[in-house]
Amino acid sequence: MSSRIVYLGEAEQVPTRDDKELELEILKSLRKRCEEAQRPISLALEAFPSDLQPQLNDYMAKSIDEETLKAFVSHWPPERWQEYEPILSYCNINGVRLIACGLPLEVQRRVQAEGIHGLSKSDSKKYSPPAGSGFISGFTPRSYRSSIDMNSPPNYSTRFGSQSYLSAQARVVEEYSMSQIILQAIEDDGPSGLLLVVTGGTHVAYGYKGTGLPARVFRTLQQKNQSVILLDPERQEIRREGEVPVADFLWYSAAQPCSRNCFDRAEIARVMNAAGKRRDALPKDLQQGLDLGLVSPEVLQNFFDLEKYPYISELTHGFQGFRERLLADPKFLHRLAIEEAISITTTLLAQYQKRKEKFMEELDYVITDTVRGTVVDFFTVWLPAPTISFLPAANDVNLPESFEALKGLLGSIPDNAFQKSFAGKDWALSHRVASVVVGGLKLASVGFISSIGAVTSSNVLFGIRRAINPTLAKSPQNKRSPVLKTALVYGGFLGVSANLRYQIIAGIVEHRISDQFSDQTLFVNMLSFVVRTINSYWGTQQWIDLARFTGLQARKVEGDSPNNAAVQCQTKDETYNSDDS
Repeated sequence: MSSRIVYLGEAEQVPTRDDKELELEILKSLRKRCEEAQRPISLALEAFPSDLQPQLNDYMAKSIDEETLKAFVSHWPPERWQEYEPILSYCNINGVRLIACGLPLEVQRRVQAEGIHGLSKSDSKKYSPPAGSGFISGFTPRSYRSSIDMNSPPNYSTRFGSQSYLSAQARVVEEYSMSQIILQAIEDDGPSGLLLVVTGGTHVAYGYKGTGLPARVFRTLQQKNQSVILLDPERQEIRREGEVPVADFLWYSAAQPCSRNCFDRAEIARVMNAAGKRRDALPKDLQQGLDLGLVSPEVLQNFFDLEKYPYISELTHGFQGFRERLLADPKFLHRLAIEEAISITTTLLAQYQKRKEKFMEELDYVITDTVRGTVVDFFTVWLPAPTISFLPAANDVNLPESFEALKGLLGSIPDNAFQKSFAGKDWALSHRVASVVVGGLKLASVGFISSIGAVTSSNVLFGIRRAINPTLAKSPQNKRSPVLKTALVYGGFLGVSANLRYQIIAGIVEHRISDQFSDQTLFVNMLSFVVRTINSYWGTQQWIDLARFTGLQARKVEGDSPNNAAVQCQTKDETYNSDDS
């Protein structure tokens, strides 16, 4: 609100109705704030030629209606009037002064056909910049280009005569004319007024450091109280990193989710320079994200912060999976450590409680079960964790068409159903539902394989023990659980119950709620610890109930202790961890 002039640079080559809806919302917001601050606000529209100002005044005075005003812009296509009608109606009802700042069509066509020297003396004096003003010698001709070169700031000068670069001369006349109208409007509104200017993005790029409207106005005002907002800039030409920001703000509408050029590349360049890093030293997926303009300055800074720790730096550079998770959640390793600490502690306590004096004697079984639980816990944290990825998959591997389709499907859904959308990704409800289903299938596979692995390793250990100590073969053994049934039930349990619980923990508690307290590290870690401890206990109870319901565990009988009842389905020498991880 400190600015006196706010430019809204809309896309010229690919205009959409969304820009007009966004402009109306911005106008409403600024008018409300100006009303609170008792500041007058005006709206300048390039779409209306300046010779239509009397008609706009009559419309604001309610001397003519919208249909009459529409007749004066009969050269517009029908859909263009429909786009502007809500804005005009809002200004008329709420008393926002309308200013026509576009170049008259007759003048524009004459300059495009004959150049500045084709204007009459009166028109030349009114619309073309005076000799020696610097508005022509510093201008970059763009006769054969569809839009402004967004790849580098305008830092070179090219002179041109009256018979060449006619389109460029028309732009000079157009921008000079608009700048004079803007300066007059600022003077009319007084020192407290706010002027909102809706024009093409090429007229305002690079602000007062460019060659467009802000630069021309700055030469007169000599004040940096102008703001440039580019609307949906991914529809406007991409540019490489540079030292001059293309705009003060880049605004993306919800109707047009960003897919390219989402962040100001000058800011990205400043972050890289401050870190003393080169682009070619970054991982390939980050390089691709930078090329597309999808890496935010915050994400890039997070990556450089992670590089300060040697071991974490090795993980972020050497393993894409760790990098994707740490970029989305820099505290991912904390979450993993908390989960593993809870799992290992509860597993060892349960093992000791069951085996008592045989704990050291059966240490090999204890280690087997603890390792299995640790692996399962790793995947229950790893798979539902939010990720930020700029490289869908390994591009150098030639896969069959069916695998390519599967890879594309998996790459289109989030790893966590509750993950926030980020640049280049805008997930619909169907994608989030699919995330739950796919995540469940992944965890079910982990449960199935780990269950079979645990039983197999237990059988191998028992066989080795029996070979070493033949007396074990004669000792009575509890009935063994059916391997396939146990694996199917445990896999289903992880795919449904554990998947849903860990989706909620990783997506809501640790991704959305914890982000609100990101500066309170102790509180965030305590919250994660408490929630994961409760989840571990609740998951264990659910697994015991399910195991009993499916017949994998016998129900508690008279004389049995709670611990014996919980492990009734296991052999004396084999512990099947009841914790779901």
